[in-house]
Amino acid sequence: MSTTTTTETQTRRGKAPAGERVADWADGRLGIYSLAKANMRKIFPDHWSFMLGEVCLYAFIIIILTGVYLTLFFHPSMNEVEYHGPYAPLQGQLVSEAFNSTMKISFEVRGGLLIRQIHHWAALIFLAGMFAHMMRVFFTGAFRKPREVNWVFGFLLFVLGMFTGFTGYSLPDDLLSGTGVRFMEGAVLSVPIVGTYLSFFLFGGEFPGHDFVARFYSAHVLLLPGIMLGLIVAHLILVVYHKHTQFPGPGRTQKNVVGMPLMPVYMAKAGGFFFLVFGVIAVISAMFTLNPIWSIGPYRPDMVGTGAQPDWYMGFSEGLIRVMPGWEINFAGHTLVLGVFIPLMVFPLVLVAIAVYPFIESWVTGDKREHHLLDRPRNAPTRTAVGVAWITWYVIMLIGGGNDLVATHFHLSINAITWFVRIAFFVGPVVAFIVTKRICLGLQRRDRDKVLHGRESGIIKRLPHGEFIEVHEPLNQEQLHTLTQHEQYKPVEIGPLVDENGVKRKVSPVQKLRARLSKGYYGEQGQIEKPSVEEYKEIQSGHGHH
Repeated sequence: MSTTTTTETQTRRGKAPAGERVADWADGRLGIYSLAKANMRKIFPDHWSFMLGEVCLYAFIIIILTGVYLTLFFHPSMNEVEYHGPYAPLQGQLVSEAFNSTMKISFEVRGGLLIRQIHHWAALIFLAGMFAHMMRVFFTGAFRKPREVNWVFGFLLFVLGMFTGFTGYSLPDDLLSGTGVRFMEGAVLSVPIVGTYLSFFLFGGEFPGHDFVARFYSAHVLLLPGIMLGLIVAHLILVVYHKHTQFPGPGRTQKNVVGMPLMPVYMAKAGGFFFLVFGVIAVISAMFTLNPIWSIGPYRPDMVGTGAQPDWYMGFSEGLIRVMPGWEINFAGHTLVLGVFIPLMVFPLVLVAIAVYPFIESWVTGDKREHHLLDRPRNAPTRTAVGVAWITWYVIMLIGGGNDLVATHFHLSINAITWFVRIAFFVGPVVAFIVTKRICLGLQRRDRDKVLHGRESGIIKRLPHGEFIEVHEPLNQEQLHTLTQHEQYKPVEIGPLVDENGVKRKVSPVQKLRARLSKGYYGEQGQIEKPSVEEYKEIQSGHGHH
């Protein structure tokens, strides 16, 4: 009946528009309308820090778009050709086809240099955005159940982005990128027993071989971006499925999301933000040149460029190797280069620790509940201190990775810088942890006083007996809720070591470790007790000093 009526209506009005007919055709076969109806009104909270993830997504889109353009002109080959391009200082020199095609992109392809710069800058901003986004997730506790898997996806995206960037800036086969590849080859050779075999497998023979550009190209263009695209899709699906986290506030609970719908508000804002990110990256790329290979020159195995540095995200690994003493030992007829191998092992161990942190915290606290409200960093002092200690460690190693540039720019001894980094490697994170934890506890005490006594108004009042006091204004309900809504965990207790019969109870070392860590997180030195309702009522009734 409805079909007949629809047909008669269309006959009276004339044929439906082409777009509507295509939409009806697709909906009848794919169910797009019902899917869109269920998800287009999805609610997303509004906070500036949530845009960090969007910056990563938009930078990745820009990388893909510019990368497709660059593949049309790049030749991933190490066959030698004679350069005859417009850059006069290199005229007649033998260079690889990879270097030659990059020079062609930079000087002869219309807009090629700008696209190449946008591609490189977008990669740097993608990884910087990933780092900032992961720190926001870490400090606010957004990785807790049910989002542990999504944290792992984000971590894998960051690590894959590092290796994608490394393979990318190695493709031009210039002196800077060749030095980086040589650095990697030395790290691979330090692996005991199998290092030589791994190097020959990677480079197709003795370094540099004739295949590594083509191999890196395949990984950079197909393998790594494909995996990253799959992880991004999975990451976004889980964000929609689990619903978005939100900062605490009035009306916000673990069971709802307060914000604006995906359509039309959020989509309009997201579209505008994409073009804003694209525009900023384009302006930066037009003003600041990265990797000017024409002034660096082609790679030669017997040369190393002065001040050769990797991109910032690989500085941590380089710093580990630069500041490590040159230890070597002979074992079973093999020379073990511990000065390179130990840092090579430390780097992945640090990455693994970051990946599994959500599971460690869940085990320490014993909290298996779902969390959709974010923590204020000050209300999780130990976690915040761990994050700041890690960032401090990273910055210290970054200084170690650029010790030569720090020495030349600030007229310091490179030996003194190296020893400073070696000492700071152990001392810096500890100091950062202690200071950050004390700051968080101090902020908790200030919040407690603010709840009980109100906000300082700056108004000085003289009492009848001559005493001067500052008038405090009571907080409104929204401010009180924000300062007192957080939960306070109790540390895990081992319990009595003997039972009621005096028999000693067995306690495993794992249980003891968990109890000690839990006490460090949520013991007396790990959090400040928030004010109770009784304390608040007593102060407000005038019995407390106001």
